[in-house]
Amino acid sequence: MAYHKVNADQRAQGHSPYLDNDDLQATALELEWDMEKELEEPGFDHFRLDGAVQHHLGNSQSPDLDLEPIQPSASPKGRFQRLQEDPDYISHYTRQAPKNNRCNFFQILKVFCTALIVFIFGIVIGYYSGKKCPSPPASPEPNNPHTYLEILKEIKAENIQQIYRDLLQFSREDDVDTAMKILVQWTSYGLEDVQLVNYSVLLDLPGSSSNTITLKNSGECFYPDGQQCNRGTKTLHSQDLLNSYAAYSAKGTLEAELVDIQYGTIEDLIRIQAITNVTKKIALLKLGQSPLLYKLSLLEDAGFGGVLLYVDPCDLPKTTDLADKAFMVSLNSGGDPSTPGYASIDGSYRQHRLNLTTLLVQPISAVLAKKLISVPENSVRKDRCVPLQLPSTEKKIISLNIQSVTTYRTISNVIGYLKGTVFPDRYVLIGSHHSSLNTSSGQEWASSTAIITAFIQALMLKVKRGWRPDRTIVFCSWGGTSFGNIGSYEWAEDLKRVLQRNVVAYVSLHNPVRGNSTLHPIASPSLQQLTAESQSFNCVEKTKCPGSNVSSVQIQGDSDYFINHLGVPAMQFSYEDINKSENSSFLSEALFPVHATKTEELDPSFKLHETIAKLTGQVTLQIANEPVLPFNALDIALEVQNSLKVFIGDKVDASQLLAVASQLRDTAELFQSDEMRPANDPKERAPIRVRMLNDVLQSLEKSFLVQQAPPGLYRYLLRRGKCRPKGAGERRALTFAY
Repeated sequence: MAYHKVNADQRAQGHSPYLDNDDLQATALELEWDMEKELEEPGFDHFRLDGAVQHHLGNSQSPDLDLEPIQPSASPKGRFQRLQEDPDYISHYTRQAPKNNRCNFFQILKVFCTALIVFIFGIVIGYYSGKKCPSPPASPEPNNPHTYLEILKEIKAENIQQIYRDLLQFSREDDVDTAMKILVQWTSYGLEDVQLVNYSVLLDLPGSSSNTITLKNSGECFYPDGQQCNRGTKTLHSQDLLNSYAAYSAKGTLEAELVDIQYGTIEDLIRIQAITNVTKKIALLKLGQSPLLYKLSLLEDAGFGGVLLYVDPCDLPKTTDLADKAFMVSLNSGGDPSTPGYASIDGSYRQHRLNLTTLLVQPISAVLAKKLISVPENSVRKDRCVPLQLPSTEKKIISLNIQSVTTYRTISNVIGYLKGTVFPDRYVLIGSHHSSLNTSSGQEWASSTAIITAFIQALMLKVKRGWRPDRTIVFCSWGGTSFGNIGSYEWAEDLKRVLQRNVVAYVSLHNPVRGNSTLHPIASPSLQQLTAESQSFNCVEKTKCPGSNVSSVQIQGDSDYFINHLGVPAMQFSYEDINKSENSSFLSEALFPVHATKTEELDPSFKLHETIAKLTGQVTLQIANEPVLPFNALDIALEVQNSLKVFIGDKVDASQLLAVASQLRDTAELFQSDEMRPANDPKERAPIRVRMLNDVLQSLEKSFLVQQAPPGLYRYLLRRGKCRPKGAGERRALTFAY
């Protein structure tokens, strides 16, 4: 028997596409009909649908059947019609088990087998790769002194000397060429990330001929070093004469009376203005005692037209012989003068300023100063030195001719990174500088670059054996230093936000060997204890390594932006011939020509260079690797107290300020005992707490930055000169910045 679902009103035979559908047929056959008796009849296993005979009719002329959806019925009666049984029927349909369950089973089996194969294959690969490529050995304890010794013992005097002599072979005509060769050298030692960063900046270069000073009383013409103007002298010392100038000074010629104002303090100006009119006159000014730019700003406000700048022989160390040498100074407070306060990058607005002052400024030698004021040769006595001074009765008229060329040039910085493993986002900067366009600095840059290169060489030997610092060390060789620290300023202005947040400390190598008599360490207050302790670590000659004589005076050179704009703690080791006179401060602003022979004379064995390299390396490694930064908050509080006593003076009622400073000291002592000591104990050390503590230590000195300061003075309050202001006017001016 066979059953066919049809419309109740239309019983005509016809082809329906719905009936050819296997799923529909299967659904119809699976209905729970109550037809047990008919299902038992013989021949029921073979039945044929009526529509099957019309399967090939295609376009049937019979009207389309109005088929309704098949609805399950509880009764076999109703809308079903019994069909005639066909004995010759051969069933074209046999009932099969549903396909979905079978497909799902095979899919699950396939996924399981694939996952099993991949898992086994991964185990095999991991086993053999681990066997062939063992993990690098764990680095030793970062604060292990033995690790530092292994690194520093690779720094040798002969290596520094060889690097120094190789550097002197570099062409100094183009700053970019010199920087590129330094980059290649650092890369050859294994420093993997080294970059060359270029900036187009405004420089004030020497003119084609030397500046001259003419004494109108006698008609004599002199070059800045004191020699008379003639072709032979100019040919013999042409380069030194050209580089004896003040960068960014006003240009032109000025004929006026010479007025001796000594060191240019406020008291000196008051005294001179009381006896003469200084408008458009030429000041004879001694370098030292206070910053040059500060003194020039006072002279400019007073109405002077020009300045002859010199160094009094009484302020120089006895071991030096610079009386007959002129020098170079820069009147640029820092960075590219055409982009003050922002980086000289593509698209920056530029201010084309030919000069940074209205004064015609010319450095001269002490020999020429003596000739101008007619000092006899026996003025310097064996028992004591008599400072130079123009007699008040003499009137000298001089003509000052200054010519320099302002132009845009490209300067380059070399920046190399050694990434840290624990705190890679915290940077310890160590900076030197390289040659810049045949300036008066001569060959002194080679000492600075040779030391930092030797340290990189020793450090990378340890890195190749699997060691790395905890914090990232950034090696910097700056360009444009003698023109006002232009390279460091532009790089720091370009990355100011990142550096302000991430720089931990700056270690300076600016002019590391300026003499051979005394080791002179300088450090920010928070780094003074570390600097003092490091001196006993390695000294070649014990007599030249004082135990704790660490100064907090301003560090000259490229650390300026990091100290005075970012509030970064900084330190520096250098060998100098120091005059303990208070007038000798700020003499380093004068850039005397230094030749290779002079450096070899100061340190023929390069042992002093080795000492500076090891001391600098020791401090750098400790800052980069100690879990807790080795900064001392108590020293900051002590420095605040000392600064108040120095700059406020005895006549000013500072009881309230001193009381606040005393409270700061008590708080610092509590901080040292309650926070620093537990953090330095490995058993009590919690990583999150150490990170928070380091962030506090890193930001301590940022609290002593002021928004603005007078020209030449420092925005960082705890950096000062060695001298104490003498007069009330000077004290008021300097207190304004502090």
